[in-house]
Amino acid sequence: MVLAAVLGVATAEVNAPRAQADESQYLEFYTPPDPLPTGQPGDLIRSEPSRLVLEPSGQLGSFVGTGTRIMYRSTDAQGKPVAVTGTYIEPDVPWPGSGPRPLLAYATAPYGMGEQCAPSRLFNQGIHASLQTGFDVMFNVEEGFIATLLARGFAIVVTDGVGSGVHGPQSPQFLNRMAGGHALIDAARAAMKLPGTSLDPHGPVAFWGWLAGGHAALSAAELTSSYGPELNVVGTYAAATPTDLAEVLPGIDGNFLAGATGFVLRGIMASYPETEQPIRDVLTPRGLEMLDNTGRQCLMQTGIDYMFRHLQFWFKGDVFEMAKNDPFKTILGAQRLGNEKPTGPVYFTHNRWDPFGPYQSALDTARDYCAKGADVTFWTNEQPPLFNKLDVNAMLPVFVDGERSMAWVADRFNGVPTASSCGEL
Repeated sequence: MVLAAVLGVATAEVNAPRAQADESQYLEFYTPPDPLPTGQPGDLIRSEPSRLVLEPSGQLGSFVGTGTRIMYRSTDAQGKPVAVTGTYIEPDVPWPGSGPRPLLAYATAPYGMGEQCAPSRLFNQGIHASLQTGFDVMFNVEEGFIATLLARGFAIVVTDGVGSGVHGPQSPQFLNRMAGGHALIDAARAAMKLPGTSLDPHGPVAFWGWLAGGHAALSAAELTSSYGPELNVVGTYAAATPTDLAEVLPGIDGNFLAGATGFVLRGIMASYPETEQPIRDVLTPRGLEMLDNTGRQCLMQTGIDYMFRHLQFWFKGDVFEMAKNDPFKTILGAQRLGNEKPTGPVYFTHNRWDPFGPYQSALDTARDYCAKGADVTFWTNEQPPLFNKLDVNAMLPVFVDGERSMAWVADRFNGVPTASSCGEL
């Protein structure tokens, strides 16, 4: 009887339908035209209506707005034109503040290297699940922020970033300062050009980002004066932002998100193709397996597959010494934030014991901005260390301080004077 029961369970599992998301529905829109149409950064290539749901059925709550999927021209890490995708959301409610409706250009935390993990696809699903390749599950973890901001009258454009979402062999240009900043600036431009919105083409814009998205937001603020000077940028919000990638490696080691090493390496390879073979040459067989697997995964599966691994087993040499020497030293150094004055006021929120983006690095960037005459507000979250190898102090504080953060952004759109922290840092 025991054997029969086991066989019955096994048969049920074999015959049960496998959970999967239909990615084929996205291929036509997300395949960039080749060649790209002529135009300028921020020009729309195509757009179409986009279903917005908080969870797959669409029955448990809703966004109070209308979604439009967009593909627009931008510029990658090498200065080459590239197609980037994203989502614009037009609020159903009026803007209750002063002046024209504001636009929030939003860069999310990393959802994964696989094209199925792109934020603009997750808006259609709420929860992505495709178990054919393992535990390929991903949640739209920032939908609560976006839904709340939308309900308060903010127009929002969310970029997928360079290389994410679009169908093809490329990887996201993850944590690259130029690519991240360009994609976010051009998302704002594309939203302003989208027909039928309530936006003023010269209206106020703010950048918003968390984790890698915070890196993109600060990059955009730094690059606006040269790359997007026509934008009326009134502020930038950056939460738990890794501002110096060279300082991130020790925190990744033995971390739940140790597999994010693959994200970083693939981001370097995508941004600087000449580094791909040298990177592969320094990896062990297990390291090569990690690199290839993480390139097609969403964040949840990457975490589960490689949680708490030590980096050294993936490299033939001392990875921490490699990071101190070229080409990695120069490449990582080029992504550091703080070397250029940002446009508009900047707001940092950072936990003192953040395991992923070191607190001291964020503080150093804030101080560098202050030294350049920038208007900086730096908020320290004092949540004590809690299961830090699980990244609790990188993930939880942003939600704890959410109301404070949204209020700061609303104040910038309403012209409220800032309370700079520069004299206290």
